Amino acid sequence: MNVRTRSSAIIGAVCLVASLAFTTASADESAAPRQAPEVALKEVTTAKNPSAGAAGPDGTVWIAERAGTVRVLGDQGLGDPVLDITAETTTDGERGLLGITFDKEFAHFYISFTNLEGTSTVDEFAVRDGKIQPDTRRTVLTQTQPYSNHNGGDIKFGPDGYLYIAFGDGGSGGDPHGNGQNLDTLLGKMVRIDPSGGEPYAIPSDNPFVGDPNAKGEIRAYGLRNPWRFSFDAGTGDLLIGDVGQSAWEEIDWAPANSGGGENYGWSQMEGSHPFRGGTEPANHVAPVHEYDRNGLGCSVTGGYVYRGEAIPDLQGQYVFSDYCDGTVRALQLENGEVTGVSDLGVNGGEVVSFVQGGNGELYVLDIGGTVSRIDPA
Repeated sequence: MNVRTRSSAIIGAVCLVASLAFTTASADESAAPRQAPEVALKEVTTAKNPSAGAAGPDGTVWIAERAGTVRVLGDQGLGDPVLDITAETTTDGERGLLGITFDKEFAHFYISFTNLEGTSTVDEFAVRDGKIQPDTRRTVLTQTQPYSNHNGGDIKFGPDGYLYIAFGDGGSGGDPHGNGQNLDTLLGKMVRIDPSGGEPYAIPSDNPFVGDPNAKGEIRAYGLRNPWRFSFDAGTGDLLIGDVGQSAWEEIDWAPANSGGGENYGWSQMEGSHPFRGGTEPANHVAPVHEYDRNGLGCSVTGGYVYRGEAIPDLQGQYVFSDYCDGTVRALQLENGEVTGVSDLGVNGGEVVSFVQGGNGELYVLDIGGTVSRIDPA
Protein backbone atom coordinates (compact mmCIF):
# COMPACT_ATOMS: atom_id res chain seq x y z
CA MET A 1 0.00 0.00 0.00
CA ASN A 2 3.08 1.96 0.53
CA VAL A 3 1.04 2.86 3.54
CA ARG A 4 3.77 5.00 4.98
CA THR A 5 3.77 5.82 8.67
CA ARG A 6 2.64 9.41 9.04
CA SER A 7 1.80 11.41 12.13
CA SER A 8 -1.66 12.90 12.20
CA ALA A 9 -0.05 16.35 12.06
CA ILE A 10 1.66 15.58 8.78
CA ILE A 11 -1.48 14.06 7.30
CA GLY A 12 -3.42 17.12 8.37
CA ALA A 13 -0.89 19.40 6.72
CA VAL A 14 -1.17 17.42 3.52
CA CYS A 15 -4.93 17.85 3.54
CA LEU A 16 -4.70 21.61 4.12
CA VAL A 17 -2.84 22.16 0.89
CA ALA A 18 -4.74 19.60 -1.16
CA SER A 19 -6.19 22.26 -3.42
CA LEU A 20 -3.10 22.39 -5.62
CA ALA A 21 -3.71 21.31 -9.21
CA PHE A 22 -3.04 17.82 -10.47
CA THR A 23 -0.91 17.26 -13.57
CA THR A 24 -2.31 14.94 -16.17
CA ALA A 25 0.13 13.06 -18.33
CA SER A 26 -2.02 12.64 -21.39
CA ALA A 27 -4.51 15.47 -21.30
CA ASP A 28 -4.15 18.91 -22.82
CA GLU A 29 -3.59 21.41 -20.02
CA SER A 30 -6.54 23.40 -21.29
CA ALA A 31 -8.94 20.48 -20.82
CA ALA A 32 -11.58 21.67 -18.40
CA PRO A 33 -13.25 19.17 -16.09
CA ARG A 34 -17.00 18.85 -16.19
CA GLN A 35 -19.01 19.95 -13.20
CA ALA A 36 -18.03 17.62 -10.37
CA PRO A 37 -20.81 15.21 -9.39
CA GLU A 38 -22.36 15.93 -6.01
CA VAL A 39 -21.67 13.02 -3.70
CA ALA A 40 -21.60 12.19 -0.01
CA LEU A 41 -19.84 9.52 2.03
CA LYS A 42 -22.27 7.49 4.10
CA GLU A 43 -20.68 5.45 6.87
CA VAL A 44 -22.13 1.96 6.68
CA THR A 45 -20.00 0.16 9.26
CA THR A 46 -16.68 0.08 11.06
CA ALA A 47 -14.03 -2.63 10.90
CA LYS A 48 -10.66 -3.32 12.43
CA ASN A 49 -8.21 -1.90 9.91
CA PRO A 50 -10.16 -2.79 6.76
CA SER A 51 -7.69 -3.41 3.96
CA ALA A 52 -9.60 -4.79 0.97
CA GLY A 53 -12.99 -5.98 -0.16
CA ALA A 54 -14.93 -7.75 -2.87
CA ALA A 55 -18.42 -8.24 -4.20
CA GLY A 56 -19.72 -11.57 -2.91
CA PRO A 57 -22.57 -13.98 -3.62
CA ASP A 58 -26.17 -12.76 -3.57
CA GLY A 59 -25.24 -9.10 -3.64
CA THR A 60 -23.12 -9.20 -0.50
CA VAL A 61 -19.95 -7.20 0.13
CA TRP A 62 -17.04 -8.95 1.83
CA ILE A 63 -14.46 -6.96 3.80
CA ALA A 64 -10.93 -8.07 4.68
CA GLU A 65 -9.32 -6.83 7.87
CA ARG A 66 -5.57 -6.45 7.70
CA ALA A 67 -4.80 -8.69 10.69
CA GLY A 68 -6.36 -11.66 8.89
CA THR A 69 -10.14 -11.79 9.24
CA VAL A 70 -12.85 -11.61 6.55
CA ARG A 71 -16.37 -10.47 7.40
CA VAL A 72 -19.56 -9.98 5.39
CA LEU A 73 -21.38 -6.65 5.34
CA GLY A 74 -25.08 -6.89 6.16
CA ASP A 75 -27.89 -4.58 7.18
CA GLN A 76 -26.64 -4.63 10.77
CA GLY A 77 -23.00 -4.02 9.85
CA LEU A 78 -20.27 -6.63 9.67
CA GLY A 79 -21.01 -10.15 10.81
CA ASP A 80 -18.71 -12.53 12.63
CA PRO A 81 -15.57 -13.57 10.73
CA VAL A 82 -16.18 -16.10 7.97
CA LEU A 83 -12.44 -16.63 7.70
CA ASP A 84 -9.66 -16.07 10.23
CA ILE A 85 -5.97 -16.41 9.33
CA THR A 86 -4.66 -14.11 12.06
CA ALA A 87 -2.27 -16.82 13.26
CA GLU A 88 -0.75 -17.00 9.77
CA THR A 89 0.13 -13.38 9.03
CA THR A 90 1.59 -10.25 10.61
CA THR A 91 0.95 -6.54 10.32
CA ASP A 92 4.52 -5.27 10.50
CA GLY A 93 5.73 -3.14 7.62
CA GLU A 94 3.10 -3.30 4.88
CA ARG A 95 2.18 -6.90 5.51
CA GLY A 96 -1.07 -8.61 6.36
CA LEU A 97 -4.21 -9.73 4.55
CA LEU A 98 -3.96 -7.54 1.46
CA GLY A 99 -6.51 -8.74 -1.08
CA ILE A 100 -9.61 -10.88 -1.56
CA THR A 101 -11.67 -11.82 -4.61
CA PHE A 102 -14.14 -14.33 -6.01
CA ASP A 103 -14.14 -15.95 -9.40
CA LYS A 104 -16.98 -14.97 -11.70
CA GLU A 105 -19.22 -17.86 -10.64
CA PHE A 106 -18.62 -17.28 -6.91
CA ALA A 107 -17.46 -20.90 -6.85
CA HIS A 108 -14.04 -20.05 -5.41
CA PHE A 109 -12.74 -17.44 -2.98
CA TYR A 110 -9.14 -16.22 -3.04
CA ILE A 111 -7.06 -14.43 -0.45
CA SER A 112 -3.74 -12.64 -0.86
CA PHE A 113 -1.60 -12.25 2.24
CA THR A 114 1.93 -12.31 3.55
CA ASN A 115 2.72 -15.35 5.68
CA LEU A 116 4.76 -15.38 8.88
CA GLU A 117 7.98 -15.28 6.86
CA GLY A 118 6.72 -12.35 4.80
CA THR A 119 6.16 -14.42 1.66
CA SER A 120 3.33 -13.25 -0.57
CA THR A 121 0.77 -16.05 -0.77
CA VAL A 122 -2.42 -16.55 -2.77
CA ASP A 123 -4.74 -19.25 -1.46
CA GLU A 124 -8.00 -20.63 -2.85
CA PHE A 125 -11.13 -21.94 -1.13
CA ALA A 126 -14.16 -23.59 -2.67
CA VAL A 127 -17.47 -21.84 -1.99
CA ARG A 128 -20.77 -23.66 -1.60
CA ASP A 129 -24.11 -21.97 -0.92
CA GLY A 130 -22.24 -18.73 -0.38
CA LYS A 131 -20.01 -20.19 2.33
CA ILE A 132 -16.26 -20.81 2.36
CA GLN A 133 -15.28 -24.48 2.62
CA PRO A 134 -12.14 -24.42 4.82
CA ASP A 135 -11.16 -28.03 4.07
CA THR A 136 -10.74 -27.19 0.37
CA ARG A 137 -7.99 -24.66 0.93
CA ARG A 138 -4.97 -24.83 -1.33
CA THR A 139 -2.06 -22.54 -2.13
CA VAL A 140 -2.07 -21.27 -5.70
CA LEU A 141 1.06 -19.12 -5.83
CA THR A 142 3.80 -17.78 -3.56
CA GLN A 143 6.46 -15.12 -4.04
CA THR A 144 9.26 -14.46 -1.59
CA GLN A 145 9.72 -10.83 -0.56
CA PRO A 146 13.15 -9.34 0.24
CA TYR A 147 11.70 -6.53 2.37
CA SER A 148 8.56 -5.82 4.37
CA ASN A 149 7.21 -3.11 2.06
CA HIS A 150 5.97 -2.93 -1.56
CA ASN A 151 4.20 -6.26 -1.40
CA GLY A 152 1.40 -5.15 -3.71
CA GLY A 153 -1.12 -7.87 -2.95
CA ASP A 154 -4.25 -6.87 -4.85
CA ILE A 155 -6.01 -9.70 -6.69
CA LYS A 156 -8.91 -9.67 -9.15
CA PHE A 157 -10.36 -11.74 -11.94
CA GLY A 158 -10.30 -10.02 -15.29
CA PRO A 159 -13.07 -10.09 -17.90
CA ASP A 160 -11.11 -12.90 -19.56
CA GLY A 161 -11.68 -15.16 -16.53
CA TYR A 162 -8.03 -15.19 -15.47
CA LEU A 163 -6.67 -14.20 -12.08
CA TYR A 164 -4.54 -11.05 -11.98
CA ILE A 165 -2.10 -10.48 -9.11
CA ALA A 166 -0.21 -7.24 -8.44
CA PHE A 167 3.29 -7.47 -7.02
CA GLY A 168 5.45 -4.56 -5.90
CA ASP A 169 9.16 -4.38 -6.65
CA GLY A 170 10.13 -6.14 -3.41
CA GLY A 171 10.59 -3.08 -1.25
CA SER A 172 13.25 -0.98 0.38
CA GLY A 173 13.55 2.19 -1.72
CA GLY A 174 14.63 2.93 -5.27
CA ASP A 175 14.27 -0.71 -6.40
CA PRO A 176 17.77 -1.77 -5.24
CA HIS A 177 17.56 -5.14 -7.00
CA GLY A 178 16.28 -3.74 -10.28
CA ASN A 179 13.18 -5.92 -10.17
CA GLY A 180 10.90 -3.53 -12.01
CA GLN A 181 12.69 -4.03 -15.32
CA ASN A 182 13.82 -7.61 -14.71
CA LEU A 183 11.57 -10.07 -16.52
CA ASP A 184 13.03 -13.01 -14.61
CA THR A 185 11.06 -12.20 -11.44
CA LEU A 186 7.41 -11.63 -10.63
CA LEU A 187 8.31 -8.66 -8.44
CA GLY A 188 7.31 -5.31 -9.91
CA LYS A 189 4.80 -7.01 -12.20
CA MET A 190 1.16 -7.58 -13.00
CA VAL A 191 0.75 -11.35 -13.10
CA ARG A 192 -1.96 -13.25 -15.02
CA ILE A 193 -2.66 -16.92 -14.33
CA ASP A 194 -5.39 -19.55 -14.67
CA PRO A 195 -5.86 -21.11 -11.22
CA SER A 196 -8.35 -23.69 -12.52
CA GLY A 197 -6.27 -24.76 -15.50
CA GLY A 198 -3.54 -26.67 -13.70
CA GLU A 199 -1.96 -27.61 -10.38
CA PRO A 200 -1.29 -25.24 -8.76
CA TYR A 201 -2.17 -23.09 -11.81
CA ALA A 202 -1.71 -22.78 -15.55
CA ILE A 203 -0.12 -19.95 -17.51
CA PRO A 204 -2.43 -18.61 -20.23
CA SER A 205 -0.91 -19.37 -23.62
CA ASP A 206 -1.47 -15.80 -24.81
CA ASN A 207 0.52 -14.17 -22.01
CA PRO A 208 3.05 -11.89 -23.71
CA PHE A 209 6.24 -13.60 -22.51
CA VAL A 210 5.21 -17.22 -22.90
CA GLY A 211 8.06 -19.02 -24.64
CA ASP A 212 10.66 -16.38 -23.76
CA PRO A 213 13.46 -18.22 -21.89
CA ASN A 214 14.52 -14.97 -20.25
CA ALA A 215 11.14 -14.05 -18.82
CA LYS A 216 8.51 -15.44 -16.50
CA GLY A 217 5.51 -16.62 -18.47
CA GLU A 218 3.13 -15.42 -15.76
CA ILE A 219 3.96 -11.75 -16.44
CA ARG A 220 1.28 -9.61 -18.04
CA ALA A 221 2.89 -6.18 -17.54
CA TYR A 222 6.02 -4.85 -15.82
CA GLY A 223 7.85 -1.74 -14.67
CA LEU A 224 5.67 -1.27 -11.57
CA ARG A 225 6.86 -0.02 -8.19
CA ASN A 226 3.96 -0.84 -5.90
CA PRO A 227 0.68 -1.38 -7.74
CA TRP A 228 -1.24 -1.38 -4.48
CA ARG A 229 -4.71 -1.24 -6.08
CA PHE A 230 -5.93 -2.03 -9.58
CA SER A 231 -9.29 -2.69 -11.20
CA PHE A 232 -11.08 -3.51 -14.43
CA ASP A 233 -13.72 -1.18 -15.84
CA ALA A 234 -16.94 -3.18 -15.64
CA GLY A 235 -18.20 -1.34 -18.72
CA THR A 236 -15.22 -1.64 -21.06
CA GLY A 237 -12.86 -4.22 -19.54
CA ASP A 238 -10.00 -1.70 -19.48
CA LEU A 239 -7.36 -2.15 -16.77
CA LEU A 240 -6.41 0.73 -14.45
CA ILE A 241 -3.56 0.57 -11.95
CA GLY A 242 -2.72 2.96 -9.13
CA ASP A 243 1.07 2.67 -8.80
CA VAL A 244 2.63 4.28 -5.73
CA GLY A 245 5.60 6.53 -6.45
CA GLN A 246 8.99 6.78 -4.80
CA SER A 247 9.43 10.36 -3.71
CA ALA A 248 7.90 12.76 -6.20
CA TRP A 249 5.18 11.35 -8.47
CA GLU A 250 2.08 9.19 -8.05
CA GLU A 251 0.68 7.58 -11.19
CA ILE A 252 -2.33 5.87 -12.68
CA ASP A 253 -1.65 3.47 -15.53
CA TRP A 254 -4.08 2.18 -18.12
CA ALA A 255 -4.31 -0.68 -20.59
CA PRO A 256 -7.21 -1.17 -23.02
CA ALA A 257 -9.32 -4.31 -22.84
CA ASN A 258 -7.94 -5.46 -26.19
CA SER A 259 -4.32 -5.18 -25.09
CA GLY A 260 -2.17 -8.24 -25.55
CA GLY A 261 -0.14 -7.26 -22.49
CA GLY A 262 3.58 -6.65 -22.26
CA GLU A 263 3.27 -3.01 -21.17
CA ASN A 264 6.37 -1.52 -19.56
CA TYR A 265 5.28 1.17 -17.12
CA GLY A 266 8.86 2.29 -16.65
CA TRP A 267 9.89 1.78 -13.03
CA SER A 268 12.65 2.10 -11.93
CA GLN A 269 13.99 3.93 -14.95
CA MET A 270 10.98 6.21 -14.67
CA GLU A 271 8.80 7.58 -11.89
CA GLY A 272 5.61 8.47 -13.69
CA SER A 273 6.63 10.23 -16.88
CA HIS A 274 9.90 11.47 -15.34
CA PRO A 275 13.34 9.83 -15.43
CA PHE A 276 14.21 8.47 -12.00
CA ARG A 277 17.70 9.20 -10.64
CA GLY A 278 19.24 9.74 -14.05
CA GLY A 279 17.47 6.81 -15.64
CA THR A 280 16.85 6.61 -19.36
CA GLU A 281 13.29 6.26 -20.58
CA PRO A 282 12.80 2.77 -22.03
CA ALA A 283 11.89 2.77 -25.71
CA ASN A 284 8.72 0.82 -24.92
CA HIS A 285 7.70 2.92 -21.93
CA VAL A 286 3.94 3.28 -21.50
CA ALA A 287 3.43 6.63 -19.78
CA PRO A 288 0.75 7.01 -17.12
CA VAL A 289 -2.61 8.42 -18.14
CA HIS A 290 -2.50 10.54 -15.01
CA GLU A 291 0.10 11.58 -12.49
CA TYR A 292 0.37 14.05 -9.66
CA ASP A 293 3.25 15.35 -7.62
CA ARG A 294 3.48 15.48 -3.87
CA ASN A 295 3.28 19.22 -3.42
CA GLY A 296 0.38 18.87 -1.04
CA LEU A 297 -1.67 16.27 -2.89
CA GLY A 298 -0.62 13.20 -0.96
CA CYS A 299 2.06 10.55 -0.86
CA SER A 300 0.54 7.20 -1.85
CA VAL A 301 -2.09 6.82 -4.57
CA THR A 302 -4.98 4.45 -3.86
CA GLY A 303 -6.43 3.21 -7.10
CA GLY A 304 -10.18 2.75 -7.32
CA TYR A 305 -12.78 1.92 -9.96
CA VAL A 306 -14.57 3.34 -12.94
CA TYR A 307 -18.03 4.05 -11.57
CA ARG A 308 -20.74 1.91 -13.21
CA GLY A 309 -23.45 2.17 -10.57
CA GLU A 310 -26.84 3.81 -11.00
CA ALA A 311 -27.18 5.96 -7.89
CA ILE A 312 -24.99 8.82 -9.21
CA PRO A 313 -25.63 9.30 -12.96
CA ASP A 314 -23.21 12.23 -13.24
CA LEU A 315 -20.36 10.01 -12.05
CA GLN A 316 -20.97 7.32 -14.69
CA GLY A 317 -17.82 6.29 -16.55
CA GLN A 318 -15.44 8.25 -14.32
CA TYR A 319 -12.49 6.66 -12.54
CA VAL A 320 -12.71 7.23 -8.78
CA PHE A 321 -9.51 7.17 -6.72
CA SER A 322 -7.84 8.71 -3.68
CA ASP A 323 -4.57 8.94 -1.76
CA TYR A 324 -3.68 7.37 1.57
CA CYS A 325 -2.03 10.52 2.93
CA ASP A 326 -4.61 13.00 1.66
CA GLY A 327 -7.93 11.16 1.62
CA THR A 328 -9.67 13.40 -0.90
CA VAL A 329 -11.82 11.34 -3.26
CA ARG A 330 -11.27 12.40 -6.87
CA ALA A 331 -12.45 11.32 -10.30
CA LEU A 332 -10.89 11.22 -13.75
CA GLN A 333 -12.95 11.71 -16.88
CA LEU A 334 -11.54 9.27 -19.42
CA GLU A 335 -12.07 9.01 -23.15
CA ASN A 336 -10.30 6.23 -25.04
CA GLY A 337 -7.51 6.09 -22.49
CA GLU A 338 -6.99 9.84 -22.28
CA VAL A 339 -7.87 12.01 -19.31
CA THR A 340 -10.11 14.91 -20.26
CA GLY A 341 -10.72 16.26 -16.78
CA VAL A 342 -10.11 15.81 -13.07
CA SER A 343 -12.70 16.44 -10.36
CA ASP A 344 -12.43 16.85 -6.62
CA LEU A 345 -15.61 15.15 -5.40
CA GLY A 346 -15.62 17.23 -2.23
CA VAL A 347 -15.46 14.34 0.25
CA ASN A 348 -12.62 12.92 2.30
CA GLY A 349 -12.35 9.24 3.16
CA GLY A 350 -9.56 9.50 5.74
CA GLU A 351 -6.57 7.21 5.31
CA VAL A 352 -7.97 5.57 2.19
CA VAL A 353 -6.36 2.19 1.52
CA SER A 354 -8.90 0.66 -0.83
CA PHE A 355 -12.17 0.92 -2.69
CA VAL A 356 -14.71 -1.88 -3.06
CA GLN A 357 -17.12 -2.24 -5.97
CA GLY A 358 -20.37 -3.90 -4.96
CA GLY A 359 -22.22 -6.24 -7.27
CA ASN A 360 -24.56 -3.38 -8.18
CA GLY A 361 -21.64 -1.15 -9.19
CA GLU A 362 -21.81 1.15 -6.17
CA LEU A 363 -18.49 2.03 -4.54
CA TYR A 364 -17.29 1.77 -0.95
CA VAL A 365 -14.30 3.55 0.57
CA LEU A 366 -12.11 1.86 3.18
CA ASP A 367 -10.27 3.93 5.78
CA ILE A 368 -7.51 1.87 7.43
CA GLY A 369 -8.57 3.52 10.70
CA GLY A 370 -11.81 1.56 10.59
CA THR A 371 -14.54 3.39 8.68
CA VAL A 372 -16.29 1.74 5.74
CA SER A 373 -18.28 4.28 3.73
CA ARG A 374 -20.41 4.14 0.61
CA ILE A 375 -20.29 6.86 -2.05
CA ASP A 376 -23.88 8.11 -2.28
CA PRO A 377 -25.54 10.98 -4.11
CA ALA A 378 -25.46 14.15 -2.04
